This record gives sequence, C-alpha cells and structure tokens, in this order.
Amino acid sequence: MPSAPRLRFAPSPTGYLHVGGARTALFNWLFARKTGGEFLLRIEDTDRERSKPEHVDVILDGLAWLGLSIDEDIVFQGAGLARHQALADRLLGEGAAYQHEGAIRFRMPPGAIAWDDAVYGHISFQASDIQDWIILRSDRTPTYNFTVVADDLEMRITHVMRGDDHISNTPKQIAVYRALGAEPPTFVHLPMIHGPDGRKLSKRHGATAVADYRIEGILPGAMRNFLALLGWNPGDEREVFFELDELVQAFSIERIQTKAAVFDVTKLEWMNGQYLSQAPPEELLELVRDELLLRYRLDAGKMDLARLTRCLEVTRERARTTNDLAYRVAVRHDSSFVVRENKANQYVAKDPAEFRANLTAALDLLRNLEQPQWQPDALEAALRGLGDRLGVGPGKVFQPIRIALTGGLVSEPVNVLLEVVGKAESLKRIEEELSRLPDPV
Repeated sequence: MPSAPRLRFAPSPTGYLHVGGARTALFNWLFARKTGGEFLLRIEDTDRERSKPEHVDVILDGLAWLGLSIDEDIVFQGAGLARHQALADRLLGEGAAYQHEGAIRFRMPPGAIAWDDAVYGHISFQASDIQDWIILRSDRTPTYNFTVVADDLEMRITHVMRGDDHISNTPKQIAVYRALGAEPPTFVHLPMIHGPDGRKLSKRHGATAVADYRIEGILPGAMRNFLALLGWNPGDEREVFFELDELVQAFSIERIQTKAAVFDVTKLEWMNGQYLSQAPPEELLELVRDELLLRYRLDAGKMDLARLTRCLEVTRERARTTNDLAYRVAVRHDSSFVVRENKANQYVAKDPAEFRANLTAALDLLRNLEQPQWQPDALEAALRGLGDRLGVGPGKVFQPIRIALTGGLVSEPVNVLLEVVGKAESLKRIEEELSRLPDPV
C-alpha cells in the first residue's frame, strides 16, 4: 500500500452531480488534503446507454465549482475492459470463480467476512448468506462489485469513502481482494442524507443537484461548508468556516457520525447569507453582475459605482442568495421591480387612513430636507422627530416609507434605505404610492 492516503470519487456519468455525491467527493477531498494524500476521480462509465460525455462535463464542472481539485488524470472505467476480463479469467483459472451458462461467477468462500469500518466499527457478514455472484457476464462485460475492486487495486486506493448504502457490497468486494491476494483498503462508510421528513433525499424534497443550487445563488464556499456538516461535526460549536484551509484542518474521519444527516435548505440559505455578509463589495458586484444585466436589464457599467457598492453593503445583511441580493439591488435602482407583498397589503388595510396620513406627513418632511441632510443620521433624527409630533411610534412613520420604496415590510433601516434609493427617487416612489391609495372617505 502507498504510504500517503489515496482516495477516489467514482461517479457514474448518467445524470447530474447529486448533493450526496458532492458530499462524498468533499469528504474524500478533505481527508486527502488533511493527510497529504491524493484525491482521484474515476468515471464509472460501463453503462454505455446512460453514460454521456455531457454528464462527465457536469460532474467536472460541479467539482471545479466546489474547489475540489483532482491530483491525477481522470480514470475512465470503460477503458479497463481488457484488464477486467483478464482478472476474471485469472480467478476462473485459479478456481476462485467458475463458469455457469456462459457467465463467470465468483465462488464465495466459507466463514465470516468481517472488517473494521472507520465509521461504523466492526462489521461482519456470513459468506454463506451471500450467493455466488456474476463477475463477468456472458457477453464478457464485468459487473460493478468486481470492477470496483479491480480499479481500486489498479489506482492503489488506500481508503474507500462512500455512502453507507454500499455496506452490503463490501463483503463481496473484500472476498475478491482476498482471492486476488491483495489487502483490502480501509472502508469509510458515510451516513445517508435525508430530507426534513426523515426520508432519503430525493426530488420530492426539491432541488437535489449541485448545479441547481448554484443557479439559485448559493456560493461554493457556503455549499462546501454545508455539505461538510452533513454527517460530520468539528467537535465544537462552529457552524461556519469562512476559509477552506480552516475546514481542511478541522476535518477528521473520527468525527463522522453514523446518524443520517438532514438536508435543510433553510439552514443552507442561512449559511449562504453568512458568506454573503463577509464577502468584499467588489466580490459581491461580480456575483450579481450577470443577474443585474440579464434578468433585470440594469447596466452595471453605467451605474454609480459608489452607490452600487453602498447598496450591496446594506442589502447583503438580509440576503440569503446572490439571486436574492440582485433582486434587492434591482428594487433599489428601478421602481418597476417594486411589487407590493401580501403582508404589506395587510398592513395598509389595517388602517388605510392612518397609513395615508403618516406617509403624507413623511413626504412633506422629506421634500423639505436639503440634500446635505439626506444622510442616515439626519434622516433618522428627522423621521423620529416627525413621529413625536404626530404622537405615533417610529414604526408608524418608517413602515409606510419602507412599503412605498420596496413593496415589503423588511429591509435595511429606513434611514439607510432612503439614502441608498436617493432623494429624487424616494420622493417619486412615495408620491406614486399615495396616488395608488383609494381616496379618503
């Protein structure tokens, strides 16, 4: 066995990169980096009908987006057919396998097949409970459990880290290792990933492809961080690792759990918000630029850079995805994207007369503020003073303005919102809001 750990991620190119596969790849990569080992990629493309080159591209793109670099050339399982056939023939010649109706079956040895799993501890199966199984079909194509062993031996894999749904495959594979006179690798089986309902994660729980979350505005750092905590914990209260090196140093096989992990999209979005809140403004601009240009038709190149940067700084605190952030920026730059939310409608409907009166008073006040006073501190003092004069709490003044400017009840502080939107645009939106209100009785 090599002195340094060698691990592999071995997906089938039959579709997208599932979050479960991404978690498996990440754990392999983290352990390889932590131990100075190698992280390899094997494409298990023996299913000729379902394996597509474009699916390989999706897998590679997903790994690259997550920052999981590969240390050697990609291995394509289909290219090893002659080697697989030769190994099967060798087992046949040595009596470890036999021919039956044209196929070659592996002869399961008597007794127990046991191993010490790095996560689940000692596991044992009785070989007598496992039927002799086909390693080479009658058309001379190999089967999964056989090719896995053949390829892991060829790649000198020291640790096989994969989902615990493979535990039942392990005794067959160990038996092949022993029949070939080889030492089995260390097996590291990872807990399954469930949806919030406790059932195995599937499309009924929403998006399950890494690419879907990328499109929805999740950052790669946040996704890495979230996936790392699915079935592993650092042994302390940390939930967010802003630096990848920090995550590498914290990772250990010993802290992988056996309990199924829960994929909670709300937590993923919260974690993504933490990453957004720490990103430099110039990085945020790059993250939302395409969304602003393509979806909202805003020309970021013609926008005031200082105002745009300020807008990103104040809106990112409540944004959960880059798409959410781009929408908030668009709303503050173009009133055509302001849509009245249901909760805002309910707020207005509680007392339309009071809403109109307070918003009208705010408009009169804001009109008379000179441009030098259009700063957060001066705006807050003026609006609080207005509330005192009207005999109402600050919220009765702030909330109508917030609704007029954004269509919703939640935003950055109203004084900051007014600053970001700007005086002329703010006055225009308030006037338009008042014009849409029904005439007072």
